[in-house]
Amino acid sequence: METSAQAFGTATPEQRAAARAAAEGHLRALVGRDDARLREDQWSAIEALAVDSRRALVVQRTGWGKSAVYFVATLLLRSRGAGPTVIVSPLLALMRNQIASAERAGIRAVTINSTNADQWEPIHAAINNGEVDVLLVSPERLNNPGFRDEVLPRLAATCGLLVVDEAHCISDWGHDFRPDYRRIRTLLDELPAGIPVLATTATANERVTGDVAEQLSGSRHLDASAPNSVLVLRGTLDRESLRLGVMKLRSVEQRLAWLADFVASQPGSGIIYCLTVAATQEVSSYLRERGLDVRPYSGQTEAEDRSRLEGALVAGELKGLVATSALGMGFDATLSYVVNLGAPSSPVAYYQQVGRAGRGTDDATVVLLPQPEDRDIWAYFASLAFPPEQVVRQTLEVLATQGTMSTAGLETYVDLSRNRLETMLKVLDVDGAVKRVKGGWEATGQPWSYDAERYARVTESRQREQAAMLGYLDSPVCRMRYLREQLDDAGAVDCGRCDNCGGLLLSTQVNEQFVQAAQERLSRPGVAVEPRKMWPTALANMGIELKGKISGQAEEGRAVARMTDLGHGQQVRELFRDTTPDGPVPLPLVQAMIQVIQDWRPQVDCIVVVESTRRGLLTADLANGLSRYLRIPVVGAFALVDPDVVPGAGATNSAQRVAAVRRRARLILDDGDLEGRRVLLVDDQVNTGWTLTLAAQQIREAGAEAVMPLVLAVQA
Repeated sequence: METSAQAFGTATPEQRAAARAAAEGHLRALVGRDDARLREDQWSAIEALAVDSRRALVVQRTGWGKSAVYFVATLLLRSRGAGPTVIVSPLLALMRNQIASAERAGIRAVTINSTNADQWEPIHAAINNGEVDVLLVSPERLNNPGFRDEVLPRLAATCGLLVVDEAHCISDWGHDFRPDYRRIRTLLDELPAGIPVLATTATANERVTGDVAEQLSGSRHLDASAPNSVLVLRGTLDRESLRLGVMKLRSVEQRLAWLADFVASQPGSGIIYCLTVAATQEVSSYLRERGLDVRPYSGQTEAEDRSRLEGALVAGELKGLVATSALGMGFDATLSYVVNLGAPSSPVAYYQQVGRAGRGTDDATVVLLPQPEDRDIWAYFASLAFPPEQVVRQTLEVLATQGTMSTAGLETYVDLSRNRLETMLKVLDVDGAVKRVKGGWEATGQPWSYDAERYARVTESRQREQAAMLGYLDSPVCRMRYLREQLDDAGAVDCGRCDNCGGLLLSTQVNEQFVQAAQERLSRPGVAVEPRKMWPTALANMGIELKGKISGQAEEGRAVARMTDLGHGQQVRELFRDTTPDGPVPLPLVQAMIQVIQDWRPQVDCIVVVESTRRGLLTADLANGLSRYLRIPVVGAFALVDPDVVPGAGATNSAQRVAAVRRRARLILDDGDLEGRRVLLVDDQVNTGWTLTLAAQQIREAGAEAVMPLVLAVQA
């Protein structure tokens, strides 16, 4: 089997002409058009890969045809007996889309990802039998022990082409840093000589481009003038079909009413992007009430439903999807509009999202509706940065002393959330300090240094991106030019199509009847508070003998709103800001709480209040007000008994939080016992849910028949 196509520079002009003719034929099969022709840059990339066995970085706008480059190159290489192409793709939507495209050209494509584990063995067998042309792999697979140690070395030795899609993720400077992508650096160095490599992205400025090109050269650090150096093809990032605009409206009710009018006026289908999962649910529900056939889509959407929704949008069967960024990179459809309800945290991320529109159409409208809470959401995601050095050192010490541990087991020793702990461990794995093995993680004993400079550099980069995004909202210059300049597009000029250029007119007029209807919908308070059902794993490591199913659960409770909600969410976010002083429940939230009680009608006969250090006046006022309104007594408190346990201690993961709450609080009754009584358990807000869980358990152990939690807000 050939593992290289042609030594650089040795192909004759006749061979190159024949290769191009074959490439043009493959392109026509791929797109289903007899008049299709390769762009010169597309051919340059294909030639570098399939004729000269080089490494190439293609930075081109969304819709330019980057996937055509690697599919055509694959067909050329396979015709010469090369092994299958391995494509590292970051999102399942991208994989599904690319497999469909490959099949149109007769390319046998398969994928290995988290949703099809039952197919991995037959896929591996098909690869070994030479029955697969393209294997799409999620970056997370690169960190799976079995895949990393058994499958990946074999693929690296036999593949005909390696493709890294959305290659900006390789770079710490990229806007979408993913630790799993860092393993690609090692993979590049392990490839046999002569295996071509293609990296593609639509969202890289000059700094990211240079960083990715350097990493593509691997440990060999190829000289830019060498014949086998990395070929960088960077084109214009203009999107001639897009008309960009910003619409600033005072209230969330106006934004929703305007959004419904806008979506209804558009000729085709599109995407409404939101910053949170809760917003996708709320916005899609409102738009459906306005008669628009839209559906929510997020990382919490089941895999089967995602595929079905993507297909419905592509087919024009839906007016739109209300989505988080989970519907992002590589999704290919003919869409007439994209609306962002809330601004992404960087112009680069925004450019990528708006790039979903305008493919296959000459005219698409893109509108950004900024919201006051955008910066709060940015700050939350920024808080998930790489942990401080002492936490990392603690993790390494635990692994060194305890041996192999699962992530859940580590949570009992390390105060980090599950996702943040996993991300940190993946970085340490690539750095060589830990290794993922069957059963969890183990320390390697290799020396490791905390790269504070790199983490600070990335944080500073994020802050500059956020400032640039705020600048986009208020800039009087051409919208497309602004975005292109943020991506260091040297050819950026005024587009003549955006609202600042006069090519797009967006009316601020909103039907007051619809504004009122939106306000009435948003003013409906009430969110279910689901009880915890299972204890965290490995609590025995902390001397806590709790495991399995929780006995003495609370019933389903209620909250006025989520912190991320569009309606009362604004009020509770303001109430719980660190700068807001402690005090009684504000009147609008009193009225909302009364409405929740009237809708819910809990059958209770007494109240237990959860004491709070930071919001003592608030929780006391809430409990006493409910006591007067329901005419039932406050009979006790889940009281603070250990002031040394600070508020919020252990809140980043379940095991640590259970331990902290058990030390911090205990049920103390003022009025008799709770035998046979139905208790309303009152707190200010729910973060992890473990305070209510442990309070409910003690209340039930004291003889209560039922516990009904009632709070002002839930965090998510």
